Amino acid sequence: MPATAPLAFFLILTGAAMGSFLAAWADRLPRGESIVGPRSRCRSCGVQIGARDMVPVVSWLWLGGKCRGCGAAIPKRVFYAEVGGMALAVLAVWVAQSPLHMGLGALWLWLLMGLVLCDLAAFRLPDGLTGPLFLTGMLLAWEDPSRDLWGALLGAAVGAGAFLALRIGYRMLRGREGLGLGDVKLMAGIGAGLGLTALPMVTLVAAVLAMGVAGAMALRRGNRPDGDLAIAFGAYLAGAAGLVWLWPLI
Repeated sequence: MPATAPLAFFLILTGAAMGSFLAAWADRLPRGESIVGPRSRCRSCGVQIGARDMVPVVSWLWLGGKCRGCGAAIPKRVFYAEVGGMALAVLAVWVAQSPLHMGLGALWLWLLMGLVLCDLAAFRLPDGLTGPLFLTGMLLAWEDPSRDLWGALLGAAVGAGAFLALRIGYRMLRGREGLGLGDVKLMAGIGAGLGLTALPMVTLVAAVLAMGVAGAMALRRGNRPDGDLAIAFGAYLAGAAGLVWLWPLI
């Protein structure tokens, strides 16, 4: 660990910045705004947020979670995403088998977190996240002596193929979309990163999480679960993939 301490420290700091970036992406996605620009503004007063107020974690705490200009509350999800990015980096450092594994693992978890945030915010899984997830998964397989690239490709093909079949079958039976192509692409990335044998566990964990949350929401509203309730299942798949990858810590 001492030899990799500088890298670990760098990844933890980067995690806060990644969390801020991914939270902004999820916030802009429902409105169709670009993540590249323009600069972030307060949603209440429209004032452009200055550099000193965009330091991850520190600025939110310093300002008490409020806009410097008008005092409007800054969504807590931004702060949670920044802290979450740091926490995921710590977990990646903990399970890392090498410096390269450490960096790839942190990137893998950040991409999964971004997909969770985007799917919950807009029911969308951007190609800008699913594509890098697949590439990172392939690199994780290449870096791991116990795996090979052909196995990673097989996992990606089976994961994507199974969910594509589910998508087509649901549309034939119900006459409408049940799974988006984003879920298919997500499963390709998960299959590449975790391998074929992990896919059943990822799907099971995601289903349990989704049903649990849907049931809790129904109880909170005082009614029975609705079969037509829209569920951001990609978010649960991404979360389940992260849990399975971190299984050595659990």
